[in-house]
Amino acid sequence: MQIKKADFVKGIRGTDPITDSEMPQIAFFGRSNVGKSSTINMLANRKSLVKSSGTPGKTREINFFRINDEYFFVDLPGYGYAKVSKTERDKLRKLILWYLRETKPQERILILVLDAQVGLTDYDREILDIAIRRDESLVVLVNKIDKLNQKNRKVVIDKVTSETNYPVVPISAKKGKGRDLFFDTVFN
Repeated sequence: MQIKKADFVKGIRGTDPITDSEMPQIAFFGRSNVGKSSTINMLANRKSLVKSSGTPGKTREINFFRINDEYFFVDLPGYGYAKVSKTERDKLRKLILWYLRETKPQERILILVLDAQVGLTDYDREILDIAIRRDESLVVLVNKIDKLNQKNRKVVIDKVTSETNYPVVPISAKKGKGRDLFFDTVFN
């Protein structure tokens, strides 16, 4: 898929009409430091559409990016980062859960981004459980595959596939690998 236009629209921290937009939403979730920002930038063919930080846990709101005037990429805060206060972690968790449970876009696909070296965490399983209960479409991206040899990649992909029962796409945001497979999986 060719992305010709990608623009930041707004960041929200609660109720906003954009969440009920008729435009489809592709929402990216993941633990802090899995490379969500880098993944979105790689998929959009932009180096700095999403501000990426060397410090995990910087995203504190839900950010909407209009792609080709056809759909939104939605960047949710990372979860589980230990270096923010418990109060802040709880706020971010509640914001993510609010988006999942309370918003009603006409069409939404959830994208769970995992670190290939870490695999599924308890927070990831909580998101998966909500997606299953709400019958949401979901794709799992296993990022940072460039850090594993081919044998270990296969082990990780097989394990995540068996644990989630959702399509699993191996990617490397850093090396730009997996982009075409992502779009084939999401749009077919």
